[in-house]
Amino acid sequence: MNRNTLWSLRLGFSGKEAQKIETLGLQKFLEQSFATKVDKKEPDLLVDSPKTKAELKAARQLMKTTDDEDAVKKILRKEIQVSQKLKEWWLEKMMDEAFPLREKMTCFWHNHFVSTYQKVKVNHWVFQHNQLLREQAFGNFKTLTKAVLKTNAMVRYLDNVDNRRDKINENLSRELLELFTLGIGNYTEEDIKNGAKGLAGLTIGETNANYRKLLENNDTITYFCKTGTFKADELVDIIFEQKAIPYFVTRKILKWFLYDKPSEELVTYYGDYFRKVNFELQPLLTKIFTEEYQKNISGSKIKDPLVYILQLKYELKIEKMNTRVLTFFLKQQGMDLFNQPNVKGWNGGNEWLSSQMYLQRNNVADLLCSGQPLNRRRKYMSDEMMDENSDTMLRVSIDFDANGTNKTIIAQLSERVLFQTDDSMQKDFEELLKYDFNPKSEGAENAVLRLFNTMVKLPEFQLI
Repeated sequence: MNRNTLWSLRLGFSGKEAQKIETLGLQKFLEQSFATKVDKKEPDLLVDSPKTKAELKAARQLMKTTDDEDAVKKILRKEIQVSQKLKEWWLEKMMDEAFPLREKMTCFWHNHFVSTYQKVKVNHWVFQHNQLLREQAFGNFKTLTKAVLKTNAMVRYLDNVDNRRDKINENLSRELLELFTLGIGNYTEEDIKNGAKGLAGLTIGETNANYRKLLENNDTITYFCKTGTFKADELVDIIFEQKAIPYFVTRKILKWFLYDKPSEELVTYYGDYFRKVNFELQPLLTKIFTEEYQKNISGSKIKDPLVYILQLKYELKIEKMNTRVLTFFLKQQGMDLFNQPNVKGWNGGNEWLSSQMYLQRNNVADLLCSGQPLNRRRKYMSDEMMDENSDTMLRVSIDFDANGTNKTIIAQLSERVLFQTDDSMQKDFEELLKYDFNPKSEGAENAVLRLFNTMVKLPEFQLI
């Protein structure tokens, strides 16, 4: 595979950025990615959703007191529909950004600091959480950790609304250590219990979570051998003094972008550097990407469903695609945005390529290469996924050298979509696109599309 295409897939969601990487060079591409601005405007889809505590209280009170079951169902259904539109809004951002690395990093944090709509049930809070991850995607890990703890979405998702001085709930305290910062084996149960005391009373606020004095626990606690009265920020400061702190998230960054199984040597090497730069993400990402770019590491990672489907869309030049159907495909593939299966998030790796998921991918390739919308496979769709344009045929085409030979066209496509080929594959490809193939003939593009469809159903297409 062409190196620039490979890194376009790794730093974005398709091959769309390959030319930019080649023209700018990786260093400047990263600099421009880091410099992208964040649109702070709330999307219009949230305009009628409850935002203030008063609005939320009124909506809940109405559902509790009304005898009109249809009215209650209507309220619940409306917010579920808004949640679906929020997925589509984010997916469109991923596809439309000129430099999509910020959205790729936002998605990484989304799967690190998990907070799902299914549990939170307030779209405005889910959006606020997502927007925070976007704004601080390339910032400081410690600063971001402090900010995430104070989102309404997180205190609701990890039950800190139930954590009060007379009734301690340890969920947020546990996941802060186990899944957000240090990883298992680098803390004690006493640290969890005492951390929970420090977080007691941190609950839902008007804009962000804040402490309520009547619910706080002000006991003197010992946290990682330090004794005092600690609140959220102080707890995070202490955590970031621990020896293990840089390695857990560095390993996850390597897994998200480059390797399903990063070596311990790499984790230690980059983790040590992360501590050295005081947990600033831009220098860490720059070092990882520019140094690993020099190596031949293609085929080290299974494509996640986002990269898989958006690469197909890009290669087939599909301009208009039903984003609702795309989000449903992601859900079927185990990558439901805003709704990970649990607080650990998507595991990735081999879990992206079970036999069922591989079959679904191949079915999708057949449909798209023939110009059929994904929802033609009705058994994969639900009624709410359909719309009035559901059965509109897609306009597909593919780039190939109209002055080339069968071998040059095969090589061109292989460079774009396969991390490696061998003699057996080449023979199969030449059976499909024979030596006397005429690229200027009337049915030439259909023949190339058939070749492309064969390629993208190979195991080698599933890897980057």
